[in-house]
Amino acid sequence: MKSKKKLVMGVCFCLITLLALSVIAGCTPTTKTIGISQVVTHPALDATRQGVLDGLTDNGYTEGQDLTVDYQNSEGDPSLFASIAQQFVTNEVDLIVAIATPNAQAAVAAAKGTGIPVVFTAITDPVGAGLVSNWKSHEDESVTGVSDMIVVSDDVDLIMEIMPDLEALGTIYNAGESNSVFLVEKLKEACDALGIEVEEATVSTSADVATAAQSLVGKVDAIWIGTDNTVVTGLEALVGISEDNNIPLFAADEDSIERGCIAAYSFDYYDIGYQTGEMVARILKGTDASTIPVEKGEVISLSVNTAAAERMGITLPQDIINQAETVFTE
Repeated sequence: MKSKKKLVMGVCFCLITLLALSVIAGCTPTTKTIGISQVVTHPALDATRQGVLDGLTDNGYTEGQDLTVDYQNSEGDPSLFASIAQQFVTNEVDLIVAIATPNAQAAVAAAKGTGIPVVFTAITDPVGAGLVSNWKSHEDESVTGVSDMIVVSDDVDLIMEIMPDLEALGTIYNAGESNSVFLVEKLKEACDALGIEVEEATVSTSADVATAAQSLVGKVDAIWIGTDNTVVTGLEALVGISEDNNIPLFAADEDSIERGCIAAYSFDYYDIGYQTGEMVARILKGTDASTIPVEKGEVISLSVNTAAAERMGITLPQDIINQAETVFTE
């Protein structure tokens, strides 16, 4: 009798143990692997990447615990765009995050037909770049992401508030970046409506920025640059030439304002990245990327640099300083 009782108790104990182990196993998150491809190192894109990681952490995926991150930076080398993307596909990552347009285009091409979702970020015009067919519905494409599309006419209006006698506005951009071409078209539309002439100078690498800036001296009253990765990487040369020639320099991102441009309506790129990280977490948890509409950055704010303005020969109106969310004084 005692032996039967012991046998029953033993069986019950085993069943309870197996049940507990199965519950624990069911609650343990599966480790995911993502590839992050960044086009070049500069503050805005670095902040974007950190935002992605923090957004993932706050939504249940922490690097080194239940998340493995393969981070690759092409440093602006076009020959690496495709090879990095193909490396991710070969390694069968669960998802690819592409920071900026050239890397995203390579990632979408490499991942096509593999089932690996691609999430882009810090990209202005994803439709024009060929990443998705439209902003809302892209059922046949395992691609989505977050756009940093700005309203260029707002920046032009801001420049006019600061420089009401503006007649000619220069811009420098990489004609090979579809985002930049899109923004320059929007710039010309906004300026044309106000009777402002636009002078263009194009670059292929960041080393060309100084020459391009010098070509605008004597032709323009001010310079505006968009979110062009090539130009932003070589920003210090452009700032120096603007200061030496008293040409006010305006930008489209807050990091460039901190680095010496005068003013911009822009996104905080950390926030863009964080928003992207939340989207990535949803996909890793099972949501189909093709069902998620492309999102835009959620918050645009005004940032100004009063010291940069003085170095370029102008004084910012106090009402603009008062409106600014962020004021840099060095």
